[in-house]
Amino acid sequence: KSDEAWLFWVADGGRVGFDVRKRNKHVSIMDGQVTSCKFVCSNEGIRKKGITIDHEPKRVRAETRTNCKTRMIISLDRVAMNYEVTDLVLEHNHYLQLPQTCHLMASQRKISVLQAFEIEAAEDSGIMPEAAHELACRRVGGPFNLGYTCRDQKNYLRSKRQRELAFGQAGSMLKYFHDKMIENPSFQYSLQLDCEEDIANIFWADAKMVLDYAHFGDVVTFDTTFGTNKEYRPFGVFLGLSQFRETTIFGAALLFDETCDSFTWLFENFLATHNGRQPRTIYTDQDAAMGKAIEKVFTESYHGFW
Repeated sequence: KSDEAWLFWVADGGRVGFDVRKRNKHVSIMDGQVTSCKFVCSNEGIRKKGITIDHEPKRVRAETRTNCKTRMIISLDRVAMNYEVTDLVLEHNHYLQLPQTCHLMASQRKISVLQAFEIEAAEDSGIMPEAAHELACRRVGGPFNLGYTCRDQKNYLRSKRQRELAFGQAGSMLKYFHDKMIENPSFQYSLQLDCEEDIANIFWADAKMVLDYAHFGDVVTFDTTFGTNKEYRPFGVFLGLSQFRETTIFGAALLFDETCDSFTWLFENFLATHNGRQPRTIYTDQDAAMGKAIEKVFTESYHGFW
């Protein structure tokens, strides 16, 4: 089968030290059979130059294409009904991975069903991803034998949380917000969706928060260190002091990440909820992304650090 040929190509890449990808696949219109496949080195080809984009990329990626000619082409033999290797080139024009780093290549990283179960069990037990990954590495004799990195584990948990939020918690949360708005029309909330229409960032403020900000909103502190919830999502709170030196809350948010874009969206919605009134002073930690967002949104406020 063509899938078996692909698994062989992946295994060969891990043994030799090069990452792999599928170049193309041809399928017969008559019977839907795969007639040929071309598997190549990930460094195959050259990226097109002079292509302009209408937005600034979030991260500039290093050039990895070297026009490597390493490839394997298989074709279907209609008589024997099996696949034959019709073209094979094994010479590379770039450096290969060392045996100590082969496990870090994308084609060699995969979370199995059993590993996914163990990752979810560790999360349900309150074990942080870094500690769970270190334990998994020790159980199999080191990170070379594990098959995935700590970042892969965090990405898996993030995808899992997004699925749960989309199909379970999101509906409950929206119902709660809807009920609050019926109870008091002054309750306000805002949602930001990502490119896949999943909920990314959430901000809300009830009537008491809006009223307290109108009276005590001259000095505001904002902090996102409350990230110890089960979902490991940053939980941000806008705080202040009343005339009795009691802590008051002006708004709360659950964020997808702590980037400048997320903070900018949050601060803009915070001001919109409070009729555009900016505090005289806002105190935060020394997070660089938060500082850029504050400079962009709170143009009339003094930004201090604690």
